[in-house]
Amino acid sequence: MSNKPYILPYRGEYHPNGVVPTISEKAFIAPGAAVIGDVYIGADTGVWFGCVIRGDVNSIRIGERTNIQDGTVVHVTRGTGPTTIGSNVTIGHSVLLHACTLEDACFIGMRATLMDGVVVESGAQVAAGALVTPNKRVPAGQLWAGSPAKYFRDLTPEDTAFIPVSAENYVKHAREYLALKL
Repeated sequence: MSNKPYILPYRGEYHPNGVVPTISEKAFIAPGAAVIGDVYIGADTGVWFGCVIRGDVNSIRIGERTNIQDGTVVHVTRGTGPTTIGSNVTIGHSVLLHACTLEDACFIGMRATLMDGVVVESGAQVAAGALVTPNKRVPAGQLWAGSPAKYFRDLTPEDTAFIPVSAENYVKHAREYLALKL
């Protein structure tokens, strides 16, 4: 056995049981991001610098046009808790997602933590720094904030309109980086 650390290949082609990620050729996976195991990533999705997406003991499914910003960790629970992230989702910097479900077109603020069994519905937002405790459901049209997170207020029309704008801006940004062939 070598003392040298195992360096994960750029596109995450490693898993202790031989399962490798399925990543769209149109997805941008930043150098330094680790994508491991039973993971699917759709087209026009961006996984930014320093992210860890670790589907080693359950599956992770990420839709199209989603952005997972720098320093985010996405993990699962063995046997009982996959993580599912829909399309057109914005996930801010340094978020922790664990065995939860993010439906299409929701927004997760920076440094938020979502625990096992959490569901964030389409058109909902979780505020920066929020801690959403196990098995909570964040309904469409609501902003949840705090630690532990709870209903804070209904989203304004401006809040709701921002969700697709954020997703589209990151699709453009990911395409720019993908064109660089890093």
